[in-house]
Amino acid sequence: MTNPYARIFAERGAKGFAAAGFLARMPMAMAPIGIVAMLSQSHGEYWLAGAVSATYALTNALLAPQISRLVDRVGQTPVLLPATLIAAAAFGLLMLAANQDWPIWTLYASALAAAVLPSYPAMIRARWSALFRDRPELNTAFAFESAADELVYITGASLSVGLSIAVFPEAGMLASTLALLIGGLAFIAQRQTEPVPKATARTSAGSAIRQRPVQIVALALIFVGAIFATAEVGAVAITEALGEPGAASLVIGVYAVGSFVVGLVVGALNIRLPLQRQLAIAVAILAVTALPLPFVSTVPALALAVFASGVAISPTFITAFGLIERRVPEAMLTEGVTWVMTGMGIGMALGAFVAGWVVDSFGPFNSFWVSVAAAFLALLTVLLGQRTLAGDARRPVGLQPQPAE
Repeated sequence: MTNPYARIFAERGAKGFAAAGFLARMPMAMAPIGIVAMLSQSHGEYWLAGAVSATYALTNALLAPQISRLVDRVGQTPVLLPATLIAAAAFGLLMLAANQDWPIWTLYASALAAAVLPSYPAMIRARWSALFRDRPELNTAFAFESAADELVYITGASLSVGLSIAVFPEAGMLASTLALLIGGLAFIAQRQTEPVPKATARTSAGSAIRQRPVQIVALALIFVGAIFATAEVGAVAITEALGEPGAASLVIGVYAVGSFVVGLVVGALNIRLPLQRQLAIAVAILAVTALPLPFVSTVPALALAVFASGVAISPTFITAFGLIERRVPEAMLTEGVTWVMTGMGIGMALGAFVAGWVVDSFGPFNSFWVSVAAAFLALLTVLLGQRTLAGDARRPVGLQPQPAE
């Protein structure tokens, strides 16, 4: 049997932009927690660290889709190059402000400027779409990207915090910024795989968020992001309550690794079920596997339940991005993918906040009720949106061989 991942990387330029893009997306996981680790040590105030990090994350969530919309209109290089350099310079100013004890407003100003960081996961997926449009290999490419996102989240946050604690407070942010510069500039330099802008007067006048499929998938991913964040908060709180706080990293690792492996397996398969139904099945599995989580009482049981709960995360991401690629006009593709990524980020922020409130108010073992509620809300969103997601494709279907209906 031919390795499907070998096929996608045999395409000219694929290895280069995938490797560069992996580095360029590291700030996605490293920067928010790196800001917290840096400022909590340099200023000794967690509220300040959290506020500056939230300023960066929320502003980036608002700006990233607009940046991607501009990319769809004029191309990747004219937008990515200045945005990447500005973000890297702003991160540098933020590190300098923290190290030199500059006025507090400079921390916020630097964080706001750094928020122009482009969504490199969306840029990478746009390149895969340009290479494999209307071909089954695109499903495998999206599966690889979902697994890569998982790997970044697994390693990035831990690396950022570990460097800040073990080396010096700014070390995590420094590593994140270097990854952005090296990976981003290498990605931009590979012009041969850059998608050609295809915006028209009609498509460029509107935003991808006005597209019903984008609204449905982004809303569903808000709830899925909440599940992802609740798993992390719940694992930390419950293992601490059980007297084994060191087990939290193991539990979180099991959760992410399970999703990573299943995502690679799904990407290697040529599933012939329409994508909107695949998404409904994946989210239904999320909902069912979330039900045992509030009832765990030991670390081994928690690890097992979390592993089971995580197996459908990557398939959910794979089918969600596949639907966006099929249902959104080509001239809006990068922005559409970015809105979905933004939805996931918003969900993670909201999920962490709500789960933390539940831990403080009702105890750590009740935190996973947030996962249960979020999973069933995601399922309801996807089920109600089935007719829209199964609508006429914007071009002949090639990702799966049969019609969506």
